[in-house]
Amino acid sequence: MTATAAGSAAAIEADLAARFAASLARLLPGAAGSIGQAPIGLAVSGGADSLALLLLMQATRPGGYAVAAVDHGLRPEAAAECAAVADLCGERGVSCAVLRVTPAAGNVQAAARDARYAALAGWAAEHGLCAIATGHHADDQAETLLMRLNRGSGLAGLAGVRASGLVPGTALPLLRPLLGFRRQELAWLVAAHGLSPAADPSNSDRRFDRVRIRQAIGQADWLDAAALADSAAHLAQAAAALDWAGQREWAERVEPIDGSLRYRPQAPRAIRLVVASRAIAALGQPPRGGDVARLLDRLEAGGSGNVAGVLARATADGWLFSPEPPRSR
Repeated sequence: MTATAAGSAAAIEADLAARFAASLARLLPGAAGSIGQAPIGLAVSGGADSLALLLLMQATRPGGYAVAAVDHGLRPEAAAECAAVADLCGERGVSCAVLRVTPAAGNVQAAARDARYAALAGWAAEHGLCAIATGHHADDQAETLLMRLNRGSGLAGLAGVRASGLVPGTALPLLRPLLGFRRQELAWLVAAHGLSPAADPSNSDRRFDRVRIRQAIGQADWLDAAALADSAAHLAQAAAALDWAGQREWAERVEPIDGSLRYRPQAPRAIRLVVASRAIAALGQPPRGGDVARLLDRLEAGGSGNVAGVLARATADGWLFSPEPPRSR
């Protein structure tokens, strides 16, 4: 490499690090109050995205993080990939834990995700970590938006993955500081450090919706993945505003009655969806947005319906949400 090329590469890497530091600074205060320099847990699979996360964290927050690699036991290569992550961390003096999980039966990807987050949350609690950070980036966000558009998702679904949230089922902050980065620039950073990322064959398996969407985006040169990710961010802001309005409507128009909830709707339909979803989740299970929308159609017509273990019916004094009675054998 010539001196000019080396200088250019150094400048590119410095720019990536500066952008990452700014992204992380935006997320930390909103994630868990004043986190300061408490350690962050990185979920590193060995793929290019998570390796880039490790490299950028090392450049901007040295000593302020720990790493975990999760072996789902679904591929024979996974154990070696996790060991490679541990070796890489060892070379850099970074703490690394290999977490082995057994996903439940059913939807493989969903079960693996649930098992992974549960293991990461337990690891974070054991080691006093303040948050978990993952390597989701702008291209992931664009894929998620298109997948959910194709399924007719509502506003909350179209907002995609959020820059910050909570690890499912916990109060542990979940951070995604790479949402403003493209896949190709993260891959460049990993290659510039001479690292060979792991290749998960499921990332090219067309049985999965995300893989088909990713391949379609790659073939559509007119499609701007970064702009799609920006749109998802705008939708996330709109969803947050809608949640705020829904909380106000709930406080003013919902009341408990003998184990049920009575809702006297006053707000526009989009806010009614938020309130109805919250009522259903409180009395039964978290509902799917499409199911709630169809239920509202029936309630607005004076009818009734069942969603996620909850019976809802229109009455002369509003909508009444009640847990479904137990079924007789």
